[in-house]
Amino acid sequence: MLNQPALLDQAFQALADPTRRAILEHLARGPASVSDLARPFEMSMPAVMQHLAVLEASGLVRSQKSGRVRTCRIDPQGLGRVEDWINARRREWERRLDRLGQYLDELNKEGERSA
Repeated sequence: MLNQPALLDQAFQALADPTRRAILEHLARGPASVSDLARPFEMSMPAVMQHLAVLEASGLVRSQKSGRVRTCRIDPQGLGRVEDWINARRREWERRLDRLGQYLDELNKEGERSA
């Protein structure tokens, strides 16, 4: 069984790097070979492969080798874990801000009554 909290931690660590985010943005347009992904970067192929290994270990990217070509694609489940976590935090903060807004409205109404 996969350790979901560990995968989420790995996903955020992977997303912390600008090169890996750029790779994900490229893959958002569709699957791409490793050489296509490496082209825009001024780094060695082994360095690009290390970035891809981090993305794969985090569950954000999957790859498949066919002959001599390795093709990478975004793993929607990996991104879904990140999105679910962020959305849960957003909903929590929206509830808190709604309660704060209600409290401030009550204070404002009490101030108007006592004036």
